[in-house]
Amino acid sequence: MTRAVNFTARKFLTNLMNDRKIAFVFPGQGSQSVGMGQSLSQIYPAASEIFQQADDILGFPLSHIAWEGPDECLNDTINTQPALFTHSIAVLQVIRTLNLDLVPIYVAGHSMGELSALVAAGALSFNDGLRLVRIRGELMKRSGEISPGGMAAVLGLDIPKIEQLCLQVSTPTEIVQVANDNCPGQVVISGSNTALDWVQPLLEQAGARRVIRLAVSIAAHSPYMLTSQENFNKSIASTMIKNSYVPVIGNVTAKPLLDADAIKNDLQNQLTHQVRWIESIKYLISEGISDFIEIGNGSVLCGLIKRIDRNVVVSPLGTPEDFRHLENS
Repeated sequence: MTRAVNFTARKFLTNLMNDRKIAFVFPGQGSQSVGMGQSLSQIYPAASEIFQQADDILGFPLSHIAWEGPDECLNDTINTQPALFTHSIAVLQVIRTLNLDLVPIYVAGHSMGELSALVAAGALSFNDGLRLVRIRGELMKRSGEISPGGMAAVLGLDIPKIEQLCLQVSTPTEIVQVANDNCPGQVVISGSNTALDWVQPLLEQAGARRVIRLAVSIAAHSPYMLTSQENFNKSIASTMIKNSYVPVIGNVTAKPLLDADAIKNDLQNQLTHQVRWIESIKYLISEGISDFIEIGNGSVLCGLIKRIDRNVVVSPLGTPEDFRHLENS
């Protein structure tokens, strides 16, 4: 069994006294791509071991799906979420085994990425985190089958106006709301397909540059996830979640969480509430964070963070090339 991948309190306090103020950020669904984690595992045995553990824990070859696809299999949310989670934890394990002087003052994860962040912060074990991520994906998929819905990206319109129009068209049975405030000019809304159809022309008339329906059949971060959230909460309640060594920025609160009960409360509301990403990043910047490292696949969060504040440094860390660039910088 691999040694712990989280960061000790002593290392956290040491980094707190350094000039470099680092936050680790962890991607969520939408950052996946076939081949993710493969080259990392070929170069670093520590990463390969994490993927092998995931295969053993889940009882099927997740690594094969992540590395070879096909796309439709990896893009099934029940596989997407554990694949992204496993890749992120594999990166953490490589950081530890290389003994890099790379310790975050804060961690944050976008949607599902919050569970990856909790492992980095020492609040959740890899085994328990992987189990929760798999259950989360299964429940979200089931909700999409029971209560089909959708999501849309709204470009070029501010959140207050989007919220106003969503509220204007919503009824007790047809609801649409803001799901993710990703960055200035990019907001994702979520709800019933009918409510999405109603609100789209109003958003365009109000000045939205584009309204793009996403290729999903679920209404994540909306009331249509209520059944999933209730069932997910049972799994959270039976999982060992500890106080974290490193503050975790909660998706629901956009504030730092250290206490186990506060962490559980954030997770127990996450599926039905907005991911407050802009607020989360702005909070971190206000706390002096100037260096954001995206742990896992791709660089989606790096792009969002740069659009929130162009003065911060952003770096992806998910491939051997990323590690070589980091060591040479």
